[in-house]
Amino acid sequence: MASFSHAGADSPKPAFELKAATFTLPVIRLLGVDMDSVADQLGIKVDQAPDFFRNTPVVIDLSGLPPGAGQIEFPLLVGLMRGFGMIPVGIRGGTEEQHQAAEAMELAILGDAFVRRTPPRETPNPPEPRSTPRPYSAPVPPVGEESATASQRLVTRPVRSGQRVYAPGGDLSVIAPVSHGAELMADGNIHVYGPLRGRAMAGMKGDTSARIFCQDLQAELLSVAGHYRISENIPDEVKGVPVQIFLDGDVLRVEKI
Repeated sequence: MASFSHAGADSPKPAFELKAATFTLPVIRLLGVDMDSVADQLGIKVDQAPDFFRNTPVVIDLSGLPPGAGQIEFPLLVGLMRGFGMIPVGIRGGTEEQHQAAEAMELAILGDAFVRRTPPRETPNPPEPRSTPRPYSAPVPPVGEESATASQRLVTRPVRSGQRVYAPGGDLSVIAPVSHGAELMADGNIHVYGPLRGRAMAGMKGDTSARIFCQDLQAELLSVAGHYRISENIPDEVKGVPVQIFLDGDVLRVEKI
């Protein structure tokens, strides 16, 4: 194990040492990108051994995904893992596009040299060819809109389960109900003038000043700049009423308006 420190004759007492070390971390090897299935099966595992997963750093292994599996919903995946008490720290394997999406969620890109796991690793799939880097963008099913500009996207029809609406580079406003299983994403703020029953993720590119406003909070998941709360962690007194969601330091707060 290497150790690095520096102290000259007139230098103060060293305040730290930089050491190289290897840690054994749990690895979650994704075999598909259906986040509903991941959530259901992960919940069963956590219920079997809650203390094992509580505050545990975890690596996400993408080598088991079949070619053409589709996009990984990293904001939702990270939110689910944090909701179950785990601390996702990085990914292993995957394509360049997946690496970019993971880095947007502040996940490290790890190689086998940094992670050891038990039992011994299964033989991973051959690595996919590295592609030319492309910015991550979420697919957006058509939803009725009055306007969509670089800084504002306005949705005037209900957002149904399975639909995903993304406002790149600005705010998203929805003047209709948002159903369970629907997803709202924006690089800026999110405004919902109706019931919010799905998932809302503001500040997708790390804007810690972004906020979520809604008239009737019934959300499955809330996120601002990568900080999450799932429904079970939202106090009952702020459900079903107008609220704003914002970051106070590293704490995601939900307050009545």
